[in-house]
Amino acid sequence: MLRLMSMLSAMASAISGMVLLSGVAASAQTSVPPSSPGSQVTALSVRSNLVLVPALVKTKGGELVFALTADDFILTDNGVPQPLRLEPDTDGQPVALAIIVQTGGRGASHLGDYHDLDAVLDAVVGDVPHRVAVITFDSKPRLEKDFTTDTDEAVRTISNLQEGGPGAAILDALNFGINLLRQQPQDYRRAVLLFSETIDDGSQTSLEEAIRTVDDTNTAIYSFGFSSTKMAVKHEGSKLPRPGGSPYEDEPYAKGGCMSHDPDADPDAHGNRSVQALDCASDLIPPLRLARMAYLAAKDGLQRNVPESVAQLTGGEYFAFKDATTLSRHLVTISNDAPNYYVLSFHPQSPLPGLHALNLRLKDRPELQLSARNSYWVDAVNTASNK
Repeated sequence: MLRLMSMLSAMASAISGMVLLSGVAASAQTSVPPSSPGSQVTALSVRSNLVLVPALVKTKGGELVFALTADDFILTDNGVPQPLRLEPDTDGQPVALAIIVQTGGRGASHLGDYHDLDAVLDAVVGDVPHRVAVITFDSKPRLEKDFTTDTDEAVRTISNLQEGGPGAAILDALNFGINLLRQQPQDYRRAVLLFSETIDDGSQTSLEEAIRTVDDTNTAIYSFGFSSTKMAVKHEGSKLPRPGGSPYEDEPYAKGGCMSHDPDADPDAHGNRSVQALDCASDLIPPLRLARMAYLAAKDGLQRNVPESVAQLTGGEYFAFKDATTLSRHLVTISNDAPNYYVLSFHPQSPLPGLHALNLRLKDRPELQLSARNSYWVDAVNTASNK
């Protein structure tokens, strides 16, 4: 117990330093009306379009690399090179943390792994103003403890969690939690700790809604996943709902090409010629093609491994764990890694609506390994606000 507490005490600056790393900076936002936890994802409205990109650099031996500058990185947004700036540390900003725990399905067998997390929350949030909420889910999400400044209350809530019913509606729980985080003060950085199995079972949130939600303005997701059953891996990923059809599919065009008059030529368009024209443009214009590929990759990731995919989308980290021992080891890794992310930023010019593909790489440093967020979302209202 003491060992775990000492390991996690280093996380005080970890979450504190990393929460701001995901997506479009909160300071760049116009105000967003609060949404109910179960509502559709709220559209983002951005004025200055400051996009933050977290990056972790290590040697091939796993050692952290320090002292790089913005000039050591190259970034493209939908294939377009972007000038970069290295953001200063903001460890003193307040933190809002949503802890999302699966209690149903296979999550019930892991509830004992969280009993030794007493005093962890004080270490996670650090010595800054903070608010912590506890959310559980099985076939639906539930708010067990609303945002509180008393971490002891949150600890007691986690220690007393009860087994839920069948189901693992991970995307619904993330949508629920991030909507609650949106209602916190705008100057609070936001983070999610997600403890779940890998395959979603029973969510009503569509794939497009999920991608938009997890690419929320400044919510970093740290995921700890345990394996789903073989049956779930085989069957459940394909059951994620796509009401009305998602905007992108991976089926080929019908005979005659993407602008064929055959209404079934473009399976993405669902008979809508304007959508069909956009899909054709994406075949001809590289930025749109890259955006489409990013969407398909995100969708595929959510079907294969939800906690891993959402961590990658937001610039957080994902770890598979089997028991309390492996969970402890992974938390140590996060405590070492998170304070040492490089926070890069850029201002995209006339950003197109939808998912954007980010590609960050190092200049002439093949001996180093780089990991970074790979996308962000721009809603159609964003482009209108910048004209």
